[in-house]
Amino acid sequence: MKFVKTFVAVAALSTLSFGSFAQSISASASTLSAAEAKIAAQAEQANASYKITSARSDNGVYMTAVLSK
Repeated sequence: MKFVKTFVAVAALSTLSFGSFAQSISASASTLSAAEAKIAAQAEQANASYKITSARSDNGVYMTAVLSK
């Protein structure tokens, strides 16, 4: 029983530590390519890769992404 509790605790803590590497970022610009360039610059500054999660175009472009290392 003690082993099971220890295993569950270790699994929960390791999940938290891996989850801390992801970070959401956003950028706005007048075009899709300009917004993506801003996202790429933020990713480069953080020394991370990025995945665009959403983009919206109204009177401009608003883009969100997730950084991961």
